[in-house]
Amino acid sequence: MTNEWWRSAVIYQVYPRSFADASGDGVGDLAGIASRLEHVRSLGADVVWLSPFMTSPQKDAGYDVSDYRDVDPLFGTLGDFDALVARAHELGLRVIVDLVPNHSSDQHPWFQEALAADPGSAARDRYIFREGHGDRPPNNWQSVFGGPAWTRVADGQWYLHLFDASQPDFDWSNDEVRQDFRDTLRFWLDRGADGFRVDVAHGLVKADGLPDYTPPENADSMGGAEPVPYWGQDGVHDVYRDWHAVLAEYEGDRVLCAEAWMPTVEEIAKWVRPDEMHQAFNFAYLTSDWNAAELRGIIDDSLAAFGRVGAPSTWVLSNHDVIRHATRLALGDESPQGHGIGPGSKGIPDTAFALRRGRAATALMLALPGSAYLYQGEELGLPEAVDIPDDARQDPTWFRTGGERYGRDGCRVPLPWEADAPAYGFSTTGRTWLPQPESWGSYARDAQAGVAGSTLELYRTLLRLRRERALGTGSLEWLDSPAGTLAFRNGDVTVMANLADAPVPLPEGEILAASAEVTGRELPADTAVWLAARA
Repeated sequence: MTNEWWRSAVIYQVYPRSFADASGDGVGDLAGIASRLEHVRSLGADVVWLSPFMTSPQKDAGYDVSDYRDVDPLFGTLGDFDALVARAHELGLRVIVDLVPNHSSDQHPWFQEALAADPGSAARDRYIFREGHGDRPPNNWQSVFGGPAWTRVADGQWYLHLFDASQPDFDWSNDEVRQDFRDTLRFWLDRGADGFRVDVAHGLVKADGLPDYTPPENADSMGGAEPVPYWGQDGVHDVYRDWHAVLAEYEGDRVLCAEAWMPTVEEIAKWVRPDEMHQAFNFAYLTSDWNAAELRGIIDDSLAAFGRVGAPSTWVLSNHDVIRHATRLALGDESPQGHGIGPGSKGIPDTAFALRRGRAATALMLALPGSAYLYQGEELGLPEAVDIPDDARQDPTWFRTGGERYGRDGCRVPLPWEADAPAYGFSTTGRTWLPQPESWGSYARDAQAGVAGSTLELYRTLLRLRRERALGTGSLEWLDSPAGTLAFRNGDVTVMANLADAPVPLPEGEILAASAEVTGRELPADTAVWLAARA
């Protein structure tokens, strides 16, 4: 089939803690999300993806789950979830739920049972407990958040946690673990969820024997380009074939999307073979530099690799784990994934220059065939929040690296809705779980709505044209263009992006949309334009 909705959908990521707070406690919640869904609909998105809202001690902002089949009281109740889904469906929006299967919270009843049980017990077999080497852990693996990936318990055994010590990894060779997650899938599908975004989808299965591994120097936090014994093992695909069968029991094209941080699109495409997942994030695209030749290569590789397995390409520029692209694409120094930036970082760009480049990148991305992901606040042009006080930071990366890495707080600051309201309309009390920059009033939604040239109106225009002209289900034909630029045709739209330092001649055609002002027949630097293609 080629008419499944997910092949061309625009999916809007909501980070619940930071979207909208209905209770006034300073933390976003499900009722707040439901109250603002009309914004997502009017923007032109098709789907809302909810980052974790399940019961959790919140050691890692909900990615440490203690009950997979309930809502954390911080975000509301199951009734609030049901109301949110009902409102979304009423507005024509689908809802995707974030699922975290690689690890649980250390407060999960199973892990508490494991701590109280003996080595070799059935309770411990649900997780990865091993004997160490005297006072040394079973191997040399390091946590993604910094420091050792092993923690020792009172009886001398060690348990594996690829992330924080409060996030023990499940053992996915255990049948009880596999059945419990089948039950979790059905629980949320029965409540109306349209699918799942799967966290660390490449990490569930570890190599036999848990061999030592040392990442190459300057590798990002998800490992290197060579085979990594805890990422992308062949056995993980059996899990998703099983899940695919579960979702096939339900009507309405329910979907699975993989967060698989693999080094090439060819490897990522393995997650979306016909009997596995439906989409996988295109991290090669997200992490690319602002460089025409590099982007063209990634676009070609993506369309080819995903096309070979019958899956749509996906495109994404920002999410809750990376520096916002309205800052990142203009950074002078390389910033590995997960490291973040802060007041001590070098080469932080001018916000106006960075936003210009970010808007151009968005205009380029939304013209590509396939499915696109947006991260809340990018439609407002939000930059990375840099000046967060040290005592306000909450990302485990900040603490586990002793402040060496700033982590991801800068892309998670609560949204500004109203320029003159307390907390910019995020909460009625003015409380926010992370401080909002004083400059964010100018980014507020009400300061941009209906304002020609604003970032919000640019996104609305691009998404409207994308839908009207069926660009998501179209095809790409490259056109000749000057060095440092990209030009292609998708359906009846010609797209040109100038990634060079100087203006270039503009192709013929009526301008439909532009990321910055275009006068005459020249396309300025760091600008992208959509034109009505000549027949």
